[in-house]
Amino acid sequence: MREKIDKITRLILVILMTLLVLDVIWQVFTRYVLQSPSTFTDELARYLLIWVCLLGAAYFSGQNLHISVNVLPKYLKPAGQFLLTIFIKSLIALFVLAVFVVGGGLLVYTTWIYRQITPALQIPIALVYMIGPISGLLIIYYKLSDIRRMIRSGSKTTPS
Repeated sequence: MREKIDKITRLILVILMTLLVLDVIWQVFTRYVLQSPSTFTDELARYLLIWVCLLGAAYFSGQNLHISVNVLPKYLKPAGQFLLTIFIKSLIALFVLAVFVVGGGLLVYTTWIYRQITPALQIPIALVYMIGPISGLLIIYYKLSDIRRMIRSGSKTTPS
């Protein structure tokens, strides 16, 4: 299942990035060639960038390509590294649950209830903020999947 989620996430990221590039190209074209800047492109580019960044961060987290500090593990035995890795992945999952899923979910709910809309695109701002909880759930899935894989393999090494 993880491979399917990876594939879908990559596809969504490619689509979002393509839309972002096309949007910026259109913005430059209308501003400098047509001398009449498009009214929605700046806002759309901003929101697409938010989605690309947060979804990309979740994907990179799932590939274990995120930034990490590896000072402590080199001083531990393999069993200690194993336990430290499980602890860190659990801590990340809990943090993301609190900040992205719960906090982001409350933000989405609040902006939806107050019917806040974006100035140029006239879409609910909750749709823009929805990527927070989505990315959070994806990160939690990846971290729990890593922990489960580590425990099932019984190895004392960290997953790649």
